[in-house]
Amino acid sequence: MMARLGLSVFLIASFVTPVFAADAQTQKQAIEVGRNLAKSHCATCHAIGKRGQSPNPQAPRFATLAQRYPLDNLAEAFSEGILVGHGPMPEFQFEPGQIDGLIAYLRSVQGPMKRTKRRTSK
Repeated sequence: MMARLGLSVFLIASFVTPVFAADAQTQKQAIEVGRNLAKSHCATCHAIGKRGQSPNPQAPRFATLAQRYPLDNLAEAFSEGILVGHGPMPEFQFEPGQIDGLIAYLRSVQGPMKRTKRRTSK
């Protein structure tokens, strides 16, 4: 019985591990696509890395975008043309693979979320 269980676990692991490796590689590729888009389209105004200040003080740093917007909600804006209110920002429209990459990259550079103070009632 134990031998069968061990064999079953081994067989399942041998099929699952390559899927996780492929997913990790696909994710790395998506992040690289997003990084390249950010460098070519966004870096003149936004701080696109985990650190640093944006060249345009009105443009939010990429590392803090999740504090302002749900990142998944940006997909639609990237596909239809993003318009924002922080000064002269060109309108961009990206293809689905580019959008996936840009969102993957945005997720990869997010800093820790700021905690808000809870009010305690007395």
